[in-house]
Amino acid sequence: MRTRTRGTLLLVAASMVLSGCQKQVQPAEGVWAVVNGVNITRSEVGKFYRTQLNPDSPEPSQDEALSLQLNILDELINNQILLQRAKKMGLEAADGEVEDKFTESKSPYTEDEFQRQLKTRGYTVDDLKVAIRQQLSIQKVINREVVSKITVTDQDVQDFYNQNRAQFNVAETQYRLAQIVVTPHKDPGLRNRKNDDATTDAEARRKAAALAQQLSTGADFAQVAMDYSEDPASSGSGGDLGYVPESSLSQSDPALKKTVLSLKPGQTSGVIVLRDSYRILKLVAKEAPGQRELSDPTVQQSIRDNIRNRKEQLLRAAYLAVARNDAKVTNYLAQQVVETSGKLPVIVTPKAAGSAPPQPAK
Repeated sequence: MRTRTRGTLLLVAASMVLSGCQKQVQPAEGVWAVVNGVNITRSEVGKFYRTQLNPDSPEPSQDEALSLQLNILDELINNQILLQRAKKMGLEAADGEVEDKFTESKSPYTEDEFQRQLKTRGYTVDDLKVAIRQQLSIQKVINREVVSKITVTDQDVQDFYNQNRAQFNVAETQYRLAQIVVTPHKDPGLRNRKNDDATTDAEARRKAAALAQQLSTGADFAQVAMDYSEDPASSGSGGDLGYVPESSLSQSDPALKKTVLSLKPGQTSGVIVLRDSYRILKLVAKEAPGQRELSDPTVQQSIRDNIRNRKEQLLRAAYLAVARNDAKVTNYLAQQVVETSGKLPVIVTPKAAGSAPPQPAK
């Protein structure tokens, strides 16, 4: 009996020793993940986390904050994997490419406006150049490993059309519209490139008239919208609203409907005075109701774009999954969240100082 007890104790001791050997080495303070020996830190996640918060919204709960940080960390892990592949393949962006892209991103602004944009986003020039280099390098990998392998055949297009024929039957007249909006009040969600925002009715009226004058002398509508429109939802896309069915126009302000119906494709309206804003509209295109046939070049191109985009999303997800399988990744933050049942006090203070890191590639 004594011998059996001693044997049992030895087994328990051995089990404890093995358990201790299997316990993972604790990371250095502030390290939230490691990708093939490269650390991703809490501060890196925190800097990007702050750029995702709306200063006018309530502070996120701990659960919401942890969820957002886990998502950001996962994107940064994916970025690091792709960046390491870019280096291994010799696809890192060259200095000249970075400078060209930097100049392009800076060109729409005056120097003062550009510096103000950087400050608003918590960036320095060096931060922006690092972000550009990473984005260009990652895109090179995706172009070689994913995009270059996508083919869309005529048969693919024919099959898609046959399976989705009803999708190309336009039930009513549709108008493709773009707009420039000027409001008589300050908007904290303003997103135009010039950071230009009218704050009174008199300012809004003068601004709208000045923009209409620019357009009448040949200024590009999309560029003016990106520079000055005060609609956060459409200014970034040059004011493009896509196709609007005629029935939707009937539900809008009568002045808007009357203006749209009076325009011919390519024409721009004058200033439309509405109850809460001043608007300038452009009728980009007009589609009559009826079945669109596959012989229509526009239909063919839209189908090719649709198929290509779906294939790219699929192949990109699969490629990243394989790349992640080949990498050695340890996500310490995820481990700690599981171990503490989501109660880990890791919320990053959004008011802390620090420049924003490169944004995760989508």
